[in-house]
Amino acid sequence: MKSHLPNHPTQLYFIRHGEVEERYHKVFGGSRIDMALSPLGLKQGQAVADWLKDTPMDALYASPMLRVQQTLSPMARQQNLQPELMSGLREIDFGDWTGSRWDEVQANFGVSAFDWLEIIESNGIPHGEGVQSIKMRVQDCLLQILHAHPHQRVAVFCHGGIIRVMISLLLEVPLAHMAHFNIEYGSISMVELLPERKHAVEIELLNFQPPV
Repeated sequence: MKSHLPNHPTQLYFIRHGEVEERYHKVFGGSRIDMALSPLGLKQGQAVADWLKDTPMDALYASPMLRVQQTLSPMARQQNLQPELMSGLREIDFGDWTGSRWDEVQANFGVSAFDWLEIIESNGIPHGEGVQSIKMRVQDCLLQILHAHPHQRVAVFCHGGIIRVMISLLLEVPLAHMAHFNIEYGSISMVELLPERKHAVEIELLNFQPPV
């Protein structure tokens, strides 16, 4: 029986997709470019599955984007789980930045790409997704997952930007503060939630990359 006992916390495993094709490295792909994984990215998906093979999940949720589907495939097969796809977990729409390399953002838009979270929070990306829209769709996903799986263990496969949004919502901190946290390709971050505790949300694992 996978489910936790009632006095155990809900555990959310946030897993970023593996490395993408080389031509998209340091490129703002967002939700408009449905890129595939690189050979290393495929290995990272298997490494995640292997590292969590003795950590049975009660459910698996995921972004519908290709790079995420390729990453989760080994774990879904290994744990015999059918992933539930949620469009609200798709990556952020980077508007006019889409397809731009990080260095091109400075040249073409006059801002530093390293400030991307702060710029998103101020709705500063031309024709990009508004911060309230991002937060609302991600919050809706979180609430659905938490309502469906109290005191259980759930894997959520998605994107670096979305993982930062989820953690910022759970910790109730500004999204821009998440610039202090790196979320690498093929990394696992785990959050525990137990409303009965004074500190109801605790980060137990952050940006861990299982060895390939």
